[in-house]
Amino acid sequence: MKKSISLTFGLLLAFSAASQDHMTPELLWSLGRVSGMGIDHDGENVIYSVTHYDTKSNTRESKNYAIALRGGDATEIADVEGLIADKHLSPDGKYVIRTEEVKIHPVEGKEFYPELDKSNVQIYDDLMYRHWDQWEDGSYGHIMVHPLSNGEKGAGVDIMNGERYDCPTKPFGGDEDYTWSADSKKILYVTKKESGVAYAQSTNTDIYEYHLETKQTRNLTAANKGYDTQPAFSKTGQLAWLQMKTPGYEADKNDLMISHDGETVNLTEAWDGTINSFSWDEGGDRIYFVAPVGGTVHLFEINLPDGSETDPAASIKQITQGPFDIGGMIGQSDKTMVVSRTDMNHASELYTVDLSSGEMQQLTHVNDGIYERIKICRVEKRMVKTTDEKDMVTWVIYPPDFDPTKKYPTLLYCQGGPQGALSQFYSYRWNFQLMASQGYIVVAPNRRGMPGHGVEWNTQISGDWGGQNMQDYLSAIDALAEESYVDNNRLGAVGASYGGYSVFYLAGIHENRFKSFIAHDGVFNLQSMYGTTEELFFVNFEYGGPYWAHNATTRKTYSYFNPANNVSKWNTPMLIFQGGKDFRVPLGQSLEAYQAAKLQGVKSKLVYFPDENHWVLSAQNALIWQREFYQWLDETVKNG
Repeated sequence: MKKSISLTFGLLLAFSAASQDHMTPELLWSLGRVSGMGIDHDGENVIYSVTHYDTKSNTRESKNYAIALRGGDATEIADVEGLIADKHLSPDGKYVIRTEEVKIHPVEGKEFYPELDKSNVQIYDDLMYRHWDQWEDGSYGHIMVHPLSNGEKGAGVDIMNGERYDCPTKPFGGDEDYTWSADSKKILYVTKKESGVAYAQSTNTDIYEYHLETKQTRNLTAANKGYDTQPAFSKTGQLAWLQMKTPGYEADKNDLMISHDGETVNLTEAWDGTINSFSWDEGGDRIYFVAPVGGTVHLFEINLPDGSETDPAASIKQITQGPFDIGGMIGQSDKTMVVSRTDMNHASELYTVDLSSGEMQQLTHVNDGIYERIKICRVEKRMVKTTDEKDMVTWVIYPPDFDPTKKYPTLLYCQGGPQGALSQFYSYRWNFQLMASQGYIVVAPNRRGMPGHGVEWNTQISGDWGGQNMQDYLSAIDALAEESYVDNNRLGAVGASYGGYSVFYLAGIHENRFKSFIAHDGVFNLQSMYGTTEELFFVNFEYGGPYWAHNATTRKTYSYFNPANNVSKWNTPMLIFQGGKDFRVPLGQSLEAYQAAKLQGVKSKLVYFPDENHWVLSAQNALIWQREFYQWLDETVKNG
């Protein structure tokens, strides 16, 4: 059942909370969050959801809508089932996939000692005892295949045979980790068939093929020891997937692979870039993909090999252009692709893309009314010369009503990752529009380690955490400091994760440039980080190995590049945020940093979120985060 709706819900919610003419934390959290679901079977309507957060009740509500591909008014949909393709359903309609948690081995004390049933104990004898924000409980995500008869679901078969492996892969895997073959005879799924110490040190996910009739499983990507992900068939039955070659390197170049005439072909091997996601063209003769480029993320296409000796990468064409990000592909209808799009002034909305011309049309307008009532921040793309004479993309975001005759407090933003793209994203925590709307100029450099500037630029940072990229940060802030409108006596540096590491490291080398620092879940002590983080492949690759491995890289990393070794030089106010359920950068990192600052008499503050992980997901927690963030900056930078 459909009913007409008004798209003013977000507006009413927003302006009941705030009526300012610039972005505020409360207004940011009142925005509708748009998520595309797909195009209907007729190829005429786009199905999507909108989520609104209620900060008073600390809850959220999502609704589903349909809008014509050509645009117009949206209608609310009570039930989306049957409107778009269900990848869980086999093409012949005889089977359905469900993912379920299957208990494999005991962990709780009462499982080992049933008579002590009121105990609260967890017992481990191997690594990966916790992952991201959850402790291991002995359960694993498995794919269950259920036969369908007259619409009724029969008993499921565990195609992973009760093994200690996960699909979807943890912690971030989704339905891109499995797919049906076009003939409904096979299921392809992604998993990492390692456990314990080996699992913690490996990125070797593979694509497995399960045959429904023979119940046999074979590894399709055994030759590759890095990531193999996102298997997808064309309508003609050709397989494509994404692959990283380097074992243990989670941010390696992500190449587009196909199975062609019995051979595995790397379509993008000669292309100096890395891919986020891809989608087959309806005709099956080309593939569209999304990739970072020059401080943005855009839509590309590549043709399949045609039998000539021409490298397929030579056919790569960038379809969309401009100062914005393509967040993902929602679906294709003939020569039109539906995508999500953001920029530093606008949350995600859905757009159509003419695949022939690249022309884009905004399809959803969930937040237009809010943005029309607030002042937009000017975003400038600058090229800054680095200490080794490279040209570095640097985004500069200016406050609304920017006046170049005035002097402004200025923030250096340090991106995480360390290989995370600093593009035209729209964050609900690290929101540049919000920062600038509080009266700050924001300087966001695409320092070494970021994708979108070639593979060499992306990979340089590994093993060099405190090296060239730190100079890149300083080059960016120093270049802006030459402008008359930047107040050099009111500079701050902020960041999370590796960005938090950057803040802790800069605090020991900045030579009094900055008046304040803010770090969120930042890496502080590389030795204790190695000893308590969970995915050891990350620190093994980035640090060169454990702290007891005495090679040239580890000696440099754990000595020169360890912020904990420079705390005697700290003399600048520091605000530290930390999530209690962050097992990637565990609690001890922030506690060590906070204690070091306090014991040296450095003005400092700790804001601890017991129920948050590496992010801040609760609406009320997020508002406290924003309020503490800006109160600290106002006190130590703007008015300090």
